[in-house]
Amino acid sequence: MKHTLVALMEDKPGVLNRVSGLFRRRNYNIESLSVGHSETPGISRMTIVVNGDERVVEQVVRQLEKLINVTQVLNVTNMPTVVRELALIKVKASHGTRSEIVELANIFRARVVDVGATSLTVEITGPEDRVNSFIELLRPFGIEEMARTGRVAMVRGGNGKCA
Repeated sequence: MKHTLVALMEDKPGVLNRVSGLFRRRNYNIESLSVGHSETPGISRMTIVVNGDERVVEQVVRQLEKLINVTQVLNVTNMPTVVRELALIKVKASHGTRSEIVELANIFRARVVDVGATSLTVEITGPEDRVNSFIELLRPFGIEEMARTGRVAMVRGGNGKCA
């Protein structure tokens, strides 16, 4: 089962390396990892998606909490959350298929962000399953390149604020 963890940590050199090293040493696979600034200056927010059972995830949380520079870790898997992912997809587009690709993008509330002679680059943001569905519909056209952020998660309302 996929578990989503949110960790707050001091924005200092080497912190990301220590976190990823913890996963490597314990032989845990990180499904996705997204890091960026938080609303608090000097604090970064990391969203980690890891596969495993409850025991493994509890152990990961405990190990993360022990790391210097990590201020808080929250397993948001079973909490009401807003979860989003961003994907940029460069897809082959001939004059005959451009309108079909643009129509699919509109249906999925995606945006064409670049137009090339033989390709279109489309940006989609949303729940992981919608991003996956859109990508599968683009595959027959020929995906040339793709970049995905992985999950970014935030607890809804005032439930279990990570800060």
